[in-house]
Amino acid sequence: MKVAVIVLNYNSSTDCRKCISDLKRQEGVSLEIIIVDNCSREDDALAAKSLAAELGCTFIAAKENRGYNAGNNIGLRHAAEKGYEYALIANPDMQFPERDYIMRLAKVMEQKPEVAVCGSNIVTTEGQRQNPKRYTTYLEELLWPINGLFNLLFRKSFILNVTNQYCEMLMGSCILVRMSFIEKTGYFDENVFLYCEEPILGKQVKAANMKMFYLDDATAVHAHVASEKGSFVRRHDIYWKSRWYYLKNHSGYSHVQLALMYIS
Repeated sequence: MKVAVIVLNYNSSTDCRKCISDLKRQEGVSLEIIIVDNCSREDDALAAKSLAAELGCTFIAAKENRGYNAGNNIGLRHAAEKGYEYALIANPDMQFPERDYIMRLAKVMEQKPEVAVCGSNIVTTEGQRQNPKRYTTYLEELLWPINGLFNLLFRKSFILNVTNQYCEMLMGSCILVRMSFIEKTGYFDENVFLYCEEPILGKQVKAANMKMFYLDDATAVHAHVASEKGSFVRRHDIYWKSRWYYLKNHSGYSHVQLALMYIS
């Protein structure tokens, strides 16, 4: 089985090496690993390009950094041109200790043609689960200060404790997508620079009358360190812009509901 793997690099060439080394050990599948450099610093972009040459990966340099979805779409369009049926989106800070990881996800897609996106159990380096997710309710969105405090005090989680089953939303750091769905839906929504890609993708899957599937029998590790990802203030500003775009364009809320939410 042939699968394209898209690894979007942004000043993360060191993470890329560990991620791709794990991917190279995958069994039961034939992979084309595509490193898309999303306008990293010159030294890091050169390191990523050298890494691609060293490990036999395809390297594509984005002409401009238009965000996470746009960067991954560069790799997905390459995969579409090459005729791949499936593509794995893998952040550079993902690690794959299980050598049959991709094969397990691909088998789900083979057996369930209604599944557009498949994800696995994802844990942090501390062992915290990150998949699958649920959507927030309207009241949770409207009463966000109260809800945020409640979540903090009682450690409420939007991560569901389930086994193998269909789900609403998956962590975007590592997902296997069906290319026919990606092409039909017009690729990932490039109107968000960063954040809220996951709820948007979930709505795209639902609009296409397809499903997401969570596979608990496969596990990957997300070695993400938030403090190394830039200014908190800037990230917070980007998050709220993306969140409002999602609410207006994908949530299905009425104009009245959105107006009340905007006031809140």
